[in-house]
Amino acid sequence: MTWRVLADLVVALHFAFIAFVTAGGFLAWRWPRIAWLHAIALGWGLWILASGAICPLTPLENALRVRAGESGYEGGFIERYITPVIYPAGLTRSFQAALGAGLVLVNIVAYGALWRRRGRSRLPVP
Repeated sequence: MTWRVLADLVVALHFAFIAFVTAGGFLAWRWPRIAWLHAIALGWGLWILASGAICPLTPLENALRVRAGESGYEGGFIERYITPVIYPAGLTRSFQAALGAGLVLVNIVAYGALWRRRGRSRLPVP
C-alpha cells in the first residue's frame, strides 16, 4: 500500500468522523446504544472547534503525504477540504463558532426527538 493511499484513507476517515459528529444523533434513532459513542465524538468535535486546535488526523495525513513525495498543507482538515466547498472565503473564528453552534443545534434536535420517541426510561444506559 502506498503512502498516498494511506493519506487518502486518513482523509476518508476524517470526513466520516466529521459526518458522525454532525449526524450521529440521528443514527441513535436506529441504534440507541451508539449515543454514548457519539457523545464522546461530539465532545471531541466541539472541543476542536472551540479551541481552534488541529485534529491529530491532519498532521498524520500531512506526514503520509510527505512520505509519498507530496507536500503537506497548512491548517486543519476543515480549512483544507470542507471550507473551500462550503465557504470559499476562508475560515474565521466567528465562522468556527457558528459551525459549533450549528453542530449543537442539530444534535439538540436529534436527541430531543430520540428522547421524545423512546421516552426517558428507554434511553440506553452504559
